[in-house]
Amino acid sequence: MSKNIVIGVIGSDVHTIGKQLLSYALRKEGYDVTDIGVSVSQEELINAAIETNAQVIMVVSLYGHGELDCRGFREKCIESGLTDIKLYVGGNLVVGQQDWEEVKNKFRAMGFDRVAEPGMSTDITIKWLKEDIG
Repeated sequence: MSKNIVIGVIGSDVHTIGKQLLSYALRKEGYDVTDIGVSVSQEELINAAIETNAQVIMVVSLYGHGELDCRGFREKCIESGLTDIKLYVGGNLVVGQQDWEEVKNKFRAMGFDRVAEPGMSTDITIKWLKEDIG
């Protein structure tokens, strides 16, 4: 089984350092990472996942508007035929200080399989990937 991952920073967000560090760590662990950059749309992430036969889409958002940018993403994946794809999201996902458990539950309700809090170690993401896709 291939271990293809698509990663990008969604919406109008241009923060790139966290995404680059995560991409580097994933490649070092043997994953094939397609990094489509910053300020990407849901459709761009989905199209890249289809083109690369990805098992995981990783959505990064650091500017606090991830909750808005990610709405309906799981549904668009399903409409595009990506019914079994794992969806990860992480970063500073909401504006202001909110209870992390509530934030995580919001994104789980939106269909994300894994929700990473700001500053979470890449080791945890790699542990999740090993559990989810090997």
